[in-house]
Amino acid sequence: MSGNQNLKAMKIGIIGTGAIGTAFAKQVAAAGYEVVISNSRGADTLKEKVKQIGGNTTAGSVKEAAEADVIFLALQWQHLQQVLTTVSLEGKIVIDPTNPILPGFVLADLYGKTSSEVVSEWAKGAKLVKAFNTLQPQTLVANPQTNGGNRVIFYSGNDDDAKDILTGILNRIGFAGVDLGRLNEGGKLQQFPGGSLPTLNLIKL
Repeated sequence: MSGNQNLKAMKIGIIGTGAIGTAFAKQVAAAGYEVVISNSRGADTLKEKVKQIGGNTTAGSVKEAAEADVIFLALQWQHLQQVLTTVSLEGKIVIDPTNPILPGFVLADLYGKTSSEVVSEWAKGAKLVKAFNTLQPQTLVANPQTNGGNRVIFYSGNDDDAKDILTGILNRIGFAGVDLGRLNEGGKLQQFPGGSLPTLNLIKL
């Protein structure tokens, strides 16, 4: 796949339907993508959420969401590893917006790695790119074309294909992507808590 493909035909699967997953779903659905949303409780619990998101959105199982072309991991950190043992993401492009925070606002032990390096190990064989973790959901769901420019989304990753696909999605939605390099470099800047970029709401003119 490349950034020049027919992006509208791409299917995006979202695992997790909290604030960040819903914000992303609304943006990609409004841009014309086919979207499959999922949660741990099953598709029947998502009928109202599908209506709320609109566009070409359907509810499915976590497995069905993981079969999409691009997967968005909108999960709380304490559930992430277990969920990733239940699906195959081999060769899939995965967007990781997670932050390594446990209940009680406790920082998870990352063993000296960035959070996305850890997620990449859990999502075996996936082409993972870190993005959408530095802004609040209410900012992400707002119109990214604002004040004469485009809202910036920082991203990092070790796979050029994943970055290329993400750039195409960002361009279609109306965000301005800024590549921070590899997960062990850019991931440190994006990390929350600890990185210098979380909560920065920048506009590229």
